[in-house]
Amino acid sequence: MLFNGKPLKFQISGIKGKYKQDRQQQYSHIIVMGKIGGGENLPPKPKGNCTYAVTIETTCTKGADTSNHVSLRFGDTNSNDILVKHLNSKHLRLVDPLQPQVLDDVPRKPFQACMVDQFQIRGQCVESPVCYLYLKLTGDDNWRPGFVQVQVLEGSHLSSNYFYFRRYLPRHVWHGSDLCDKEVTPFGIKYKRKIFVKKTAQEPLLK
Repeated sequence: MLFNGKPLKFQISGIKGKYKQDRQQQYSHIIVMGKIGGGENLPPKPKGNCTYAVTIETTCTKGADTSNHVSLRFGDTNSNDILVKHLNSKHLRLVDPLQPQVLDDVPRKPFQACMVDQFQIRGQCVESPVCYLYLKLTGDDNWRPGFVQVQVLEGSHLSSNYFYFRRYLPRHVWHGSDLCDKEVTPFGIKYKRKIFVKKTAQEPLLK
């Protein structure tokens, strides 16, 4: 059978061949763009560092102050764990507990009764709001903190709520709150407690 002076079957065969060639070109284009857009062959980007302002209140109860070493650790739901082994060395200034203003920039002994101290820490960035925080007291005397808050200077939306203690800390163990993982039970909201393992040499450790 002829169509436009040429056998119809050859025209159909030519159309199929052109269609197949066009589809192969489109498919190759999609694969190349997918590799470029998806970063299939690109190495993962390293996590950057952020600056954290940690505010800690010591209550006014008799014997609430301490001269001991205090350690701090906090993080987010993605297990970005920031550990500060010697928080005392990060002391920045005294802060008015009633107003957001600096009382004294002169280096002083932190964790005195009725005082609010601010510490500045540099560590890996969290990817979601800070939702757990623990303190550890190492030494012989007691300490009774009131509240702790972590502010992320690079992004206020990642800052934590207040973590309240208002009790004497046990010594040589991590004590705090984990608000990341929670489960609704008939008896209320149950929060899962974190179990910390010792940091390896490859993991970030702030002294």
